[in-house]
Amino acid sequence: MAFRDLSLGVIGGGAMAEALIAGILHQQLYLPEQIAVSEPQATRRAHWVERYGVRTTDCNQDVTAAVWLLLAIKPQVFLEVAGSLTLPLGARGVVSILAGVSLATLTKTFVDTPVVRAMPNTPALVGAGITALAAGDGVTHVQLNQVEAIFQAVGQVVRVPESSLDAVTGLSGSGPAYVALMVEALMDGGVAAGLPRDLARQLVLATVSGSVQLMVQENLQPAQLKDRVTSPGGTTIAGLAVLEQAAVRGAFIAAVLKATARSRELGQN
Repeated sequence: MAFRDLSLGVIGGGAMAEALIAGILHQQLYLPEQIAVSEPQATRRAHWVERYGVRTTDCNQDVTAAVWLLLAIKPQVFLEVAGSLTLPLGARGVVSILAGVSLATLTKTFVDTPVVRAMPNTPALVGAGITALAAGDGVTHVQLNQVEAIFQAVGQVVRVPESSLDAVTGLSGSGPAYVALMVEALMDGGVAAGLPRDLARQLVLATVSGSVQLMVQENLQPAQLKDRVTSPGGTTIAGLAVLEQAAVRGAFIAAVLKATARSRELGQN
């Protein structure tokens, strides 16, 4: 039986859906009884009820009467799941976090229903994410504000044209992996220089986190921070010279471009 009086219905109870709902409840945007999650695994449904007190079901159709229907499933099963849904007349809107499923596809699938694509990244799991939103035709300013509020519960939100979403995927979507690789490399460098790995990890994480906070709080461009740290003939310029010789800067740029191109390819499949 379909749930009534829902503000948010979620299809798919994975990690990103959990991060969003945890943030929403923490910010008191919705009450637990205003949220329902459709999840096929009984153990996950029990987890949702015990930890968050939201309503759960194993039937996707049960959550379709919500003001906002959030699709948090794998892109590969989109057509199968969407084909089994019947949205009630006057349905308010659909939000998709599925990579590669275009607004055109969503609009064709959910006829006469406002649709919004959202591209969050994994730091949303700790409330430090950033989400890009692209709205379809027919989405009102008020509706887009409502969707923005949902994702602001787990970090920052930017609004972009859909044509920018592949680049967003290549930069902020894939970006945490690039940062993790950089952190791991710096840790290895510390170990190579004689530091215990646990100490190297602590030093690197504090350095990266502190550097980002400094740039944000003082509104510094990266080059400004670099120049602050770099003294003539010192240790930092010696290290930077090695990075420039290895074309590290160009490699990061190429990685973003390659990931962007791959996102575009996946969206065409």
